[in-house]
Amino acid sequence: MKVLYVEDAQFLATAVKSNLEKQGISTDLAFDGRDGLDKALKNIYDCVILDIMLPKMSGTDILKRMRAKNVTTPVIMLSALHEVESKVANLDNGADDYLAKPFKTVELVARIKALLRRPPVKKYSKLVFSDLTFDETSMTLNGEQLTAKESKIIVELLRTPEAIVNKEYLLAKVWGDDGAGEANYIETYVSRIRKILKKVKSNVNIKAVRGLGYKITEK
Repeated sequence: MKVLYVEDAQFLATAVKSNLEKQGISTDLAFDGRDGLDKALKNIYDCVILDIMLPKMSGTDILKRMRAKNVTTPVIMLSALHEVESKVANLDNGADDYLAKPFKTVELVARIKALLRRPPVKKYSKLVFSDLTFDETSMTLNGEQLTAKESKIIVELLRTPEAIVNKEYLLAKVWGDDGAGEANYIETYVSRIRKILKKVKSNVNIKAVRGLGYKITEK
């Protein structure tokens, strides 16, 4: 397993690298955004860990450029910022997870391993319901790009349209064993998909069924 850790606080980065490598995780470091982007675009890593506040280029900009170049490597964002807007913005930009600083290395290791042990979603090529078409190869919904988690969510909903998909099941399928820790994020992803449905003027809606889960249905 090989990860890239982009962090301008060199003492912290070196300490985290040492702890990660004790866990068998080979770690490359970058201390500014430009170097981080250059390394991330090589597409040789199993996971990229990005601090948001970086010199020369922010972690958010690195993330955007990675996704624009179709680099789908899982990304964990790190920041001392706790505002909901910061989390939502980076999730919308294609981040796979978000960890607030300060953090314990053991938690970072758990997040990395959780991301990498999640099996890929079974390939259906294309899923169609009403006026929606999801292309799994390009991870696009009616031509609009989705993140990896958004893609997994829409696949589960489109597999059984008009049926309730249990929230716990959805969390387990999308987030794996650490689903309980990510439960507060699920509405963020569903809201993002709803915005895309509105953008493409779809006749389809995702309904929240109180106490149960979600279902995709025609309006």
